[in-house]
Amino acid sequence: MKSIFVAIDTPDLDRARSLARQVKSGAGGVKLGLEFFCANGPSGVHEIASLGLPIFLDLKLHDIPNTVAKAVQSLRPLVPAILTVHAAGGRAMLEEAKAAAPEKTKVVGVTVLTSLDGADLKSVGVAGQPDQQVERLAGLAKTAGLDGIVCSGVEVAAAKRAWSNGFFVVPGVRPEGAGLADQKRVVTPRAALDAGASILVIGRPITGAEDPEAALRAIASTL
Repeated sequence: MKSIFVAIDTPDLDRARSLARQVKSGAGGVKLGLEFFCANGPSGVHEIASLGLPIFLDLKLHDIPNTVAKAVQSLRPLVPAILTVHAAGGRAMLEEAKAAAPEKTKVVGVTVLTSLDGADLKSVGVAGQPDQQVERLAGLAKTAGLDGIVCSGVEVAAAKRAWSNGFFVVPGVRPEGAGLADQKRVVTPRAALDAGASILVIGRPITGAEDPEAALRAIASTL
């Protein structure tokens, strides 16, 4: 599997299709999130999947175990390569999500969003720094039988040491010189891979470029 999944965060199906075609030759797959899914639904996912790229369906499901299980079951026909749930949903929810997913789908638990820092966690009642919370939720995801977690490149090395065969998705990756936008805990693509990332999720530095294919090639060359 190629290491870069391109985050196509747009509600515009034509734009998403165009971006997917432009990065198809160099990407490991594309990430479709809430923005895309709410606008286009399962039929939109099928449309992008028909281009032949693996789909990372980033819906960050988080609800009671039964509801999440039924939601995952409803997504089974899409057979995403990767599907996200919030690790904070608890062990029972994580177990139900994994049990309901297609065998070929990697179910990964979102730990701490890359847009959050220690102050943000404190404001919602979570004690400690992001690395401590990532460690806690990674242990929970592993115990629940998930395939891996989503965490920033700052924490992935520690997570890898505790879970040697885990699948680690690292978003919020920014090439040298790129703006941070709404991200706080970021690293470069090379640093994330060196630390133990299984795949990198990169969006705006590629999709916002004048030539997305060239931008992807330039980032890939650093790996």
